[in-house]
Amino acid sequence: MMNFLKVCIMKNPIMKQLFFSTLCLAVIFFLTAAQTGATVIQGGINTSEHAQNLCKVTDKNNGAPIPYARITVPAKNFTTYSDSKGQFALPNNITNAAILSATKENYKPFSITINKNTGILTIQLEKSKPFDIKLESDLCHLGDNNFSGMSANACQFKGRAIGPVYNKTFVISQCQQNQQPYLVIGSIIGIDTALARGIGQNSITTSYASPPCVYLNGQKICEIQINGDNQRIYLPKGLIKFNQKNTITIKAGRNLMQKAYVDYDDIEFINLSIENFNIKS
Repeated sequence: MMNFLKVCIMKNPIMKQLFFSTLCLAVIFFLTAAQTGATVIQGGINTSEHAQNLCKVTDKNNGAPIPYARITVPAKNFTTYSDSKGQFALPNNITNAAILSATKENYKPFSITINKNTGILTIQLEKSKPFDIKLESDLCHLGDNNFSGMSANACQFKGRAIGPVYNKTFVISQCQQNQQPYLVIGSIIGIDTALARGIGQNSITTSYASPPCVYLNGQKICEIQINGDNQRIYLPKGLIKFNQKNTITIKAGRNLMQKAYVDYDDIEFINLSIENFNIKS
């Protein structure tokens, strides 16, 4: 009977048009019927908003939907794109904390750590500035692939370690001398320092690690003590070589309780970029 009905629909233009019109209306009804509270993610600041039960990507400046933004959850091998209304659906198998990344051409990359209680999101992307530099949009794993399941966010780890050191070169133009650059790390996980343990970011009780360190042209400029999103690191202008290659280096920390051999603290990060801010005169 179903085969006969299918043939009739396909051969009869009027029935075919009616069938697909009905199907489209059903889909639209499904997408708009349920409404619930949403969490607006805005540079790490959470506020609430009334929205549809699909997640959204919008322009931070004017609130317009952003279509075809790339949404990934690396720990779940999940990739999708927002539709023409800026909407997308999260995977339904998120049980532990996981990094979600949202990227779109001409916008700053954005990431946030989500979990099973996150609910509906409205992600607000900010337009890139002319001299912003995207260093890395892929997930990077530093360390030696030797880590405890009690390590901070270890259940999220996806990639194999590229080693304990990450290097990336970039060039800053001479005309940017009136701006102050910052290194921005979208999300970083796996840090097992004493401070991270003290605030409950891991379950390790017998050891802790030194913090991962950030270097600019070989000079240490920062230690990263805790896991988190949207971490900004000041880049001293005295260390910058304008119109020349500069190098950002990130080195994984070490397990300070392990004396028999070097045990690197495995970490992962995503969405590495350099943002510039005008210096007020």
